[in-house]
Amino acid sequence: MYILIGLGNPGKKYAATRHNAGRMLAGWLKAEGRRMKDEGSQIPEGFEIVETDCFMNHSGKWIYKLYKNYKGYKSYKNLFIAHDDLDLPLGSFKIHFGRGPRLHKGILSIEQALGTKDFWRVRIGIEGRRPKAEGRRLSGEDYVLQPFKRDEKKILVQTFAQISKCIYSTPGFGA
Repeated sequence: MYILIGLGNPGKKYAATRHNAGRMLAGWLKAEGRRMKDEGSQIPEGFEIVETDCFMNHSGKWIYKLYKNYKGYKSYKNLFIAHDDLDLPLGSFKIHFGRGPRLHKGILSIEQALGTKDFWRVRIGIEGRRPKAEGRRLSGEDYVLQPFKRDEKKILVQTFAQISKCIYSTPGFGA
């Protein structure tokens, strides 16, 4: 059994923001799974997709509680956390086990709550052309709360398709 949890902030205000890239991936994967089923194929068996319903910085407690209540999940080695990454350019992603961004508050919350770093991270690049305000680049904290532009959303969907192929071919997946 595997589980992918998409991080983000709840509510319409944050739905299309960069900080919700993880939740957006989870939603896309769910929709893709329904499409695949309609076409006669499916997401590999034993893969659950969930979106958080708490604010990013409180992800750890929420995930700990959820994970402990799921039957079939005996190890965090089957846990994928999808999240935005300001250090990666839009259109790129990285999938790492046991390591990832040092300054992502959602990931720090999860590591603290689970007491381990041993889980998968699906890092989704969100850095585009950060706008300038008063001659300075917009701060990272303000930038992640900005919505994606139309052309950026297209790039994001292409990235999600690449991510899905990589996740389903992760070593040991389906074993």
